[in-house]
Amino acid sequence: MRNYRRNLRSPWWWLAIVIGCVVGLILQARRAHAADGAEVAPAPVTHEAMFNENRLPLLTWIIGIGAATTYFVARSRRGKPPTIRRIAALEAVNEAIGRATEMGRPVLFIPGIQDMDNIQTVAGITMLGRVARTAAEYDAVVEAPTCRSLVMEAAREAVQASCLAAGRPDAYQPDRINYITDEQFGYVAYVGGKMMREKPATCFYMGCFFAESLIFSETGNAIGAIQIAGTAESSQLPFFVAACDYTLIGEEFFAASAYLSGEPDQLGTLQAQDAGKLAVLAFIVIGTVVATVASLAPSAAWLGDFSALLQKAMGG
Repeated sequence: MRNYRRNLRSPWWWLAIVIGCVVGLILQARRAHAADGAEVAPAPVTHEAMFNENRLPLLTWIIGIGAATTYFVARSRRGKPPTIRRIAALEAVNEAIGRATEMGRPVLFIPGIQDMDNIQTVAGITMLGRVARTAAEYDAVVEAPTCRSLVMEAAREAVQASCLAAGRPDAYQPDRINYITDEQFGYVAYVGGKMMREKPATCFYMGCFFAESLIFSETGNAIGAIQIAGTAESSQLPFFVAACDYTLIGEEFFAASAYLSGEPDQLGTLQAQDAGKLAVLAFIVIGTVVATVASLAPSAAWLGDFSALLQKAMGG
């Protein structure tokens, strides 16, 4: 069992699995090509099939990603979390909160405008917990206006837990985390006015944003606040990059929440996602090479069948 676990940690073991899958697909392609000339009588259909073979590649990917997630989460729980590279925006969190403490101004945190069913909002609340804990240690005030009532409750629980973890339960002020309105630009008008009146020293924008991203970031830039943003909305990233001091781009946002929380489940899930991406990349590279060789060597017809099997394995 110990040797088996050691093999699982080795990248050569995973490479052997990929090679075995490719070899199996090659043999299946050649077998299918050899049987093309034979006449096969169609089987009589007496009832509807209980298993849709066209969905078999999707089932295989689900099982593979699920197995990888289970393995990496268990590995993180055993005290072997993955290494996540340092991100400049994360390094600036303590400095930004410290600046707010020195200036005697609040820290403004906007967790996006979507509800808790959006994964970006969940990641934003995780970041809020980390910011609130540092703010409690530095004796800074965190304000988090929300546009969803459920987000307000989740934010209050996260801030309260962070204050307790920092040994400062008195730093928790629930009236600083309030619900404004579900109306998008009504919420934007309130937050913009609050920023101009109170002039927070630091602004965090972590979550799902749309047209309001430019309004928030430009207002924060006008009052001279340090701004740290993070979102997975590619259409809003240019505005944050242009107007904010630091920006977590796309997957950096989710990696940041996992890194700051330090929870084994999140770290293991993040590593499993990377493993899945590497597997997809390997299939794409192999498929590209096979398709190129098949176009240059028309006599090797089985390569075309193999390329078709790869496309089917990718869900194409």
